[in-house]
Amino acid sequence: MNRPARLGDLEAVTAALEGVVLGKSREVRLALCCLLSRGHLLIEDLPGLGKTTLAQSLSRVTGLDMQRLQFTSDLLPADVLGVSVFDPREAHFTFHPGPIFHGVVLADEINRATPKTQSALLEAMEEGRVTVEGETRSLPDPFFVIATQNPQEQAGTFALPESQLDRFLMRLSLGYPDARAEREILRGRERLAELPALLDAERLRAWQARLGSIHVAEALLDYVQALVTASREHPELAWGLSTRGALALLQAARGWALLEGRDHVLPEDVQAVWVPVVGHRLSSGRREEGEALARHLLARVPVMG
Repeated sequence: MNRPARLGDLEAVTAALEGVVLGKSREVRLALCCLLSRGHLLIEDLPGLGKTTLAQSLSRVTGLDMQRLQFTSDLLPADVLGVSVFDPREAHFTFHPGPIFHGVVLADEINRATPKTQSALLEAMEEGRVTVEGETRSLPDPFFVIATQNPQEQAGTFALPESQLDRFLMRLSLGYPDARAEREILRGRERLAELPALLDAERLRAWQARLGSIHVAEALLDYVQALVTASREHPELAWGLSTRGALALLQAARGWALLEGRDHVLPEDVQAVWVPVVGHRLSSGRREEGEALARHLLARVPVMG
């Protein structure tokens, strides 16, 4: 018997994730918000700071199957999407799905692959489907890409183009854990293996569907449009937020309101998701630069209404 979507489910999921990804409560909530908003997540950080652990935890707690794909310079698009192989006994080609055909896809170190392979994710992330050898195939629903990338200053990386960055709803950085959280990690207790599945695909889809009922007032739209206009008129920015970027901001704000247990969006929800949603849309360079510009714009625009 299917259980209805209840707020307690999300509270339990958040608590479980915070028990594994220690000392990163805000980042955990933003990642869950990204999933609820039907977006995709880009995590940029140094190796060894918990990016893969966060992805595995989200997969386990939501009950979605996950596939990890290590991006390297020799990875081909067919390694991501799949390929048809000729079967001589049956005298026909059989399609072998690639790792993209999973509920959660961890694209590890995505910026170590060439732009041609990076572009293999574009249709999948935007449309929830892929076209291989002239045939279109649907991907699982829900479908969630978590991509990690190393800082661009590291050797052997290919910067993601603006069109690829725009497919990610959010970009996050976990950063170093605080001393207390790191002590717990150093004690060696393995928490990931203990993580239960608290949701399944059907209940997750129900939560995602509820975002459409989260109310957005006209005054809140005024605030969002003021932020968007400020980004387009800022003299230090080569480009401002697109209409798709504004829609992404509203969708993420709805997701944050849902996590807060509300049926309407407040300016605080927009502010909570503003930097991770717009930072990579304002600057395709260093993460810190985009986030600083986003914070500067947020401080300049007064709350309206």
